[in-house]
Amino acid sequence: MTTQTTDITFEKSALKTAFDAVLNTIGRGIRNYMHQRSRVDQIEALQAKSDAELERMGVARDDIARYVFRDTFYI
Repeated sequence: MTTQTTDITFEKSALKTAFDAVLNTIGRGIRNYMHQRSRVDQIEALQAKSDAELERMGVARDDIARYVFRDTFYI
């Protein structure tokens, strides 16, 4: 018994390559925006401070997230 196999390969067209590049750029932009909006860096910096430093700032350790996002709360 014989078996036949066929290998068909397609090369990426220039248009598909350019489209992929555009989508990758948009994806990176969205990821960077969401990271910036999440304010993770600010929260981590405040968590790294000592209790005395936080006290001088008037922030309790339990209120770090509230402090970082204070401009988005409607209180």
